[in-house]
Amino acid sequence: MKNYDGSFMLIQERFLNGEIEKNGLQDKKKKALISLACLTAIQTMGEIPAKVNEAVSAGADVTEIKETLYHTAPYIGFPRVKEALSVVNAELEKMGIDPEETDQSTVTADTRFDKGLEVQVRIFGDFIYSMRENAAQETKHIQDCLSAHCFGDYYTRGTLDLKMRELITFVVICSIGGCESQAKSHAAANINVGNTKELLIQALTTCLPYIGYPRTLNALNCIN
Repeated sequence: MKNYDGSFMLIQERFLNGEIEKNGLQDKKKKALISLACLTAIQTMGEIPAKVNEAVSAGADVTEIKETLYHTAPYIGFPRVKEALSVVNAELEKMGIDPEETDQSTVTADTRFDKGLEVQVRIFGDFIYSMRENAAQETKHIQDCLSAHCFGDYYTRGTLDLKMRELITFVVICSIGGCESQAKSHAAANINVGNTKELLIQALTTCLPYIGYPRTLNALNCIN
């Protein structure tokens, strides 16, 4: 196939292999998984197969790849995740890898709220209790959803640790844009769970070619 955009592709390659390679995430597996989370968030399906191959080459197994995508659901919604999963599954099958992961659930219908609230408080502190108490009556169910679904159904799952899950959350929120308040909260949450400012900036740098400068600079302000 003739390449009609050679000059543009050269600019991309020079940028990716230059500034981004030098200043982005240096852990190849983490870089591939964070890139997958970002691409899922912005629904850039054509780029996902290459990142699946990159993740596998870097040592990521099926469960790590799938858990990365599952974890984006509370921030971008089920339909977008399912679209990305269909691409990932097809690429894994093409590579001769069984796409089915081992179930990583650690909660039940009866425990998901309590376990989720426990994780919330662990990440954000006792502020969570006052936030729940001060919520308007008509929105209290949203606070319950946050605890049970966002934190209970996802943060309690296995394979990815709390630091990685919180890093994915931050990257996804920054990737979709317009969520600066949440980005600030999760920048602080990343520090609370043991991630560093330097790691956040590296992850953001890795995502820069996909999300552009406006969202990257907004996210950098949130980190600062």
